Amino acid sequence: MSAERNAPPPLSACDEPLASRYDVALLDLDGVVYVGPDPVPDAPENLRKASKEGMRIGYITNNASRPARVVAEHLASFGLEVIADDVVTSAQAAAKLVANDFPQGSPVLVVGGEGLYSALEEYGMNPVRSSDSHPVAVVQGFHPEVNWVMLADGAHAINEGAKWYATNLDLTIPTAAGMAPGNGTLVQAIRAAVGVDPIVAGKPEPPLLETSIERLEAKRPLMIGDRLDSDIAGAHAVGIASLWVATGVNDPHDLARAPKNQRPTYIAPGLGALAQKQPGVTVEGGKHTCEGWTAEVVNNAVSVKGEGAPYDGLRAILSAVWAAVDAPPKPAAKTAKTAGRSRRPLPKPAPTPDSIAIDAALHRIGLET
Repeated sequence: MSAERNAPPPLSACDEPLASRYDVALLDLDGVVYVGPDPVPDAPENLRKASKEGMRIGYITNNASRPARVVAEHLASFGLEVIADDVVTSAQAAAKLVANDFPQGSPVLVVGGEGLYSALEEYGMNPVRSSDSHPVAVVQGFHPEVNWVMLADGAHAINEGAKWYATNLDLTIPTAAGMAPGNGTLVQAIRAAVGVDPIVAGKPEPPLLETSIERLEAKRPLMIGDRLDSDIAGAHAVGIASLWVATGVNDPHDLARAPKNQRPTYIAPGLGALAQKQPGVTVEGGKHTCEGWTAEVVNNAVSVKGEGAPYDGLRAILSAVWAAVDAPPKPAAKTAKTAGRSRRPLPKPAPTPDSIAIDAALHRIGLET
């Protein structure tokens, strides 16, 4: 169960470097620290700087394909000082859920790879490869070698009464060649053959982040990610601050359309933000100002004026858009008359995120679309 925490509101100010305000960074990996085998440009250097400032760096991943020690070795190849205890995977979070539900040594069918086998053994469970072993549970996580036979065997075990756990429901996974199907896509394949939904361990569900906070002994954690629907929504789910970075899946258009539970505390182009303060947004008379930029929504389009850093302008734009879409319906100004009778007109609803044009505003601040 999630501890009682209160995350700062979206687009909050921070008057000191983030690495000083927060004691532990909970870093998503794919699209934040690396893409495929290669590091995101400047990410290792920025993480080394944050570590020197006293921030503990934790690496949190929904990808269950590799054990924590293998992930740590990959990260160390970028020149980072990382040990296995700095890495928390969705496989570990799922294994912890299973261990809480069943006695140690219970057989658990793996639909996945080495990451799940290692995590289940770490928590004292008995990973098995076939439904013939009468597993009490099925744990499913991404691995590139998952095939039809494994999916079918998982479905057979679930239909025989095994409890079903999934490490995550991400539909896609970033690779060096582009987006590819993720674990969520494979979960859908089994779901089509069974009559239940899995218990989910990974972001945006709380178990992975709660496990990470516990294992990394975080008192003031900061979740850092590129995906609004998993990283940022996961931070909201456990009540902690979040930093969105523009190095992965989502972009400023996605930010503008984000529902309340996917709006980050802070935004930045990359991990250099850990060494920086974060300006806030002031609002007066429908105008949203961040440093040298002021934005407002006029006739369902964002108008922005001023000059300065592009991401200060983006903060002003996002604040204006979110305020517009969150606004209550406006009362009608006049009473309409129909066939000689007065009729109270319906209130005018707030605009939808998709109906507010932001392309010209993004161009104006220097973020090309």
